[in-house]
Amino acid sequence: MNGSPSRILNRGNVIRAGLLIWLTLVYMALWGDLSVGNLLAGLVIATVVMVALPLPTLPGTGHFNPLPLVELVVVSSYYALESSFQVAWLAVRPAPTPVSGVLRVNLSTRSDLVLVLCTDLLNLIPGTMVLEIDRQRCVVYVHVLDVSSDHAVDKFYRTTRRLERLLVDAFERPVRKTPPPEVNR
Repeated sequence: MNGSPSRILNRGNVIRAGLLIWLTLVYMALWGDLSVGNLLAGLVIATVVMVALPLPTLPGTGHFNPLPLVELVVVSSYYALESSFQVAWLAVRPAPTPVSGVLRVNLSTRSDLVLVLCTDLLNLIPGTMVLEIDRQRCVVYVHVLDVSSDHAVDKFYRTTRRLERLLVDAFERPVRKTPPPEVNR
């Protein structure tokens, strides 16, 4: 029989089922009504969306580590809150506006997923906006609200490195270090 449990529960089918459930829940949340009719309509709409607008497959390592992801959510939420308070303070303080500028960030990842997620997280932090992404060189150009001191620039780079490291830890396979070849003498 071709419908063996291992074939049915392969990674692609699990992802499609999760997406179908997610789209259905979003549909029901938008309507604000938990009824059988909305559930069935949500399933139909979600199926049509998935068939008519299929998501491209992401070339990736297929790795997922939840602990760095939890840390990433906490850290990025903290950075967003901290930055929000800094932007609010810059708006009301009795001093001139700080010097803003565009900084180049060289990312060490080669994963499109990590590159996109990193730029999305940078855009979510108030006071920063990604202006350009060079995918081939993994370089991101980011407008930063405050580059008036070396400390402010260093803090931005530390924040970016930490977010990238957590994303790599969460979504990329660790690189296995191969032992050096033995030399026979």
